[in-house]
This record gives sequence, C-alpha cells and structure tokens, in this order.
Amino acid sequence: MKVWWLGLAACLGLQAQGSSLVFRGARLIPVSGPEVPEGTLVVEGGKIRAAGAASGIQVPPGARVIDVRGKTIMPGLVDTHSHIGAPAGADASAPIQPDVRILDSLNVRAASLQKARSGGLTTVNIMPGSGHLLSGQTLYLKLREGKTVEDLLIQLPGGRVAGGMKMANGTNSRRAAPFPGTRGKSAALVREQFIKAQEYRAKLQQAGEDESKKPPRDLRMEGLVEVLDGQRVVHFHTHRHDDILTVLRLRQEFGFKLVLQHVSDAWLVAPEIARAGVASSLVLLDSPGGKIEAKDINFGNAAALERAGARFGFHTDDSVTDSRLFLRIAALAVRAGCSRQKALEGLTLAGAEMLELQDRIGSLAPGKDADFVILSGDPFSVYTHVEQTWVEGRKVFDRADPKDRLYQTGGYGASHDEADHSELHGEAEAGR
Repeated sequence: MKVWWLGLAACLGLQAQGSSLVFRGARLIPVSGPEVPEGTLVVEGGKIRAAGAASGIQVPPGARVIDVRGKTIMPGLVDTHSHIGAPAGADASAPIQPDVRILDSLNVRAASLQKARSGGLTTVNIMPGSGHLLSGQTLYLKLREGKTVEDLLIQLPGGRVAGGMKMANGTNSRRAAPFPGTRGKSAALVREQFIKAQEYRAKLQQAGEDESKKPPRDLRMEGLVEVLDGQRVVHFHTHRHDDILTVLRLRQEFGFKLVLQHVSDAWLVAPEIARAGVASSLVLLDSPGGKIEAKDINFGNAAALERAGARFGFHTDDSVTDSRLFLRIAALAVRAGCSRQKALEGLTLAGAEMLELQDRIGSLAPGKDADFVILSGDPFSVYTHVEQTWVEGRKVFDRADPKDRLYQTGGYGASHDEADHSELHGEAEAGR
C-alpha cells in the first residue's frame, strides 16, 4: 500500500496543474471560516476550486481522489521574516542603502529552502539583515521547486516583482560613522533620506514626460520613492518599546506602509500599536543568545496585541527559529493566552495581509492559489508532523520520501545544498 501511495504521489506531482485533485476525508482548517471535521478539498489548475463539507462538493469528472482521512489540511504557512537562502544585503559603506536588492543575493538551491518546505512554509519574505537603518529591498517568494530565483518570484500586476523594504533601529545599526552612534541620530538620518526622496519625487513629477528636465537617475532615491508611493511595505526591525514608538512616529511623518518586525516589547505598547493601525510580525526567541534589547520579550505578546485589537502574525527569522518549528511559535502564543483562531491566522492569513497577498494566499478559499499543508494531526500538537506541503497544486515536500524526510528530521546530508530540488519528486525537466 505504501509503494502504491508513493507512486501515485509522484504521478500527482507531474499532473497536478493539468487535472483535478480531490483530497477527501481530512479535517479542514480554512482559517477564513469554520473548521470542517471531514471535508473535501478540490484543486484544479494550481488553484483551489472548492473546500468544505463533502456533502456540498461535487467531485469533478476524471478527478484523482486521494483519501486523507485522519489527516488535517490547512493553508500553506506564510513566514513574514526569513533569511533562508543565505541572502546578503547592504554592506558597510553606508547605513541606508535602498538600492540593494536581495534578488541579487539569494541561493534558491540552499538546503534551508527545502527545510522550510518541510515545515509547511509555502510563502516567505526573505530579507537582508538588520545591521543597517535600511539594508535593502526584500523579496516575497513562493517555495516552488526551481533552479533559479526567477522560478520562485511572485509577479504583481504590471510586471513588478513582489517585495518590501527592510529597515531597522535599536542597537543593531549603531556603530562608528558613517553609521549612527545614538538612537536619536538613527531617526535623524532616516528623516533626512526620506526628505531627499520627497524632493526627488517632486522633481520627477514636475518634469513630467520631459526627459531633459528630469534629475539624474538615482537608484537609492527610486527605492525610497517606491516606499513613499506605497509600492513597497516597510518591514521594520524593532524591539524596545521606545524604538517601536519611534517607528510609529516615522510612519506618521512620511506615510509609508508598515509592518513592525519582532516587537519584543509589544506587550508594553500594545494600545499604541493598535491606535496606529499597523500590523506586527512576532518572533518568540527560540535559540540561545539574543540581544539585550530583547530581554523583556514575552510569550504573551500575541495575547496583548489581540486584547488591544491590533493585527499580528508570526515569523521565524530563520535561523533564529528554525523554519521547521514555525507551527510551534503559534502554539506557544496560544499557551500564553492568544486565541486559537488568531494564532491560526497569524501563521497564514495575517501574514498574507502583511505581504499584501491576501487575495492569493492565506486561506482555503476558492480561487486562491492551491498552497496547503497536510498534517498528521492538530497544528498545535507537539506530536504533529508536516506530512506534505503543496504549492500551487504541486507537491514540494513529502515526509514519506526518505530524501525529503531527511530535511525535516536531520542527519547526515540534511544541510547539503541540492543541485536541483525538483529531482526529489521525479520532476526533472525531461518529465515535465
């Protein structure tokens, strides 16, 4: 029986986008609606066609029906802050570098991507580090199997590539000149650059279509203008309560879209965050070390934000928390008083909203991308394993495959980068 399942799974991986797949009998957690004890999920053309009680869903003619009784299916997990793929952004030449693109510094064949798939992650915001006031442009990726970063990009209407901008304050960016030496100087440098970007944008607007009147092209200013125009969400690394409030002031002054990242002291300023109407992406420090400004981090951050009426989600900051343990972050938040529903949203739909991709991902809603995870049990149980991960109707992780299982459980070779992850499931180029 096991051999039959593996053979069928490989076949499904090849045909998923060309025919209908029906997953029948699993407990469905749509996130955007009530849970279904024994539901049916229909996937067609890389999209979710239907999800709900079996009695209300008609199986398409010719569909492949997969029995998943006893399992749990939920939307693919969305990590709003990750460093998988060994990305490197800005260098030591300046504290603010909005022209740097993480697109040009990412290894999509790194083992860390396959480990993330084994943790149920299907969409990630890959960012440069936080050692700068602004360290570069982030990249939102689908964890499809691919040979190049272009294979994983999310294209937006108009041809733009989905991504945000990474900023930071606190101790990370403070060092010798030209970097700031104090918190006050940090904020002053940020204001200075945004004012320059406003002036650059005004010159472009005044010039209109007259090329002779346009200022010389400035990639740094172009990146900041995209932020001012709302084309890029600012993902702002901030920990201490006073640093969080500084970020909120900057956002009020310049009007950029904002997601607060980390917010270790969220429980101390939750009402202020709620009044500002911004979302927070939380991490619960899970590895040795950390930093002094995160000393007051509290497992109750999610519960405090929920009580205040603020939107929040979770992230791994991989490798601060291993991507394979993403579900556990939300489980710990529930243990500290967060509601189950908000915790589930924090792993999926809330993250999708922070990346402005909620129309495509984050829930098991018809018309959305067929990104989902098949679990052995409840997502918040310590005994539960991710059994399969699917992205746009293609299986990208299967615990039943020994090669995949190695990435999830560890052992020799689990950190070896692969030449082509697609070979794991028999999807080499010749077979597509």
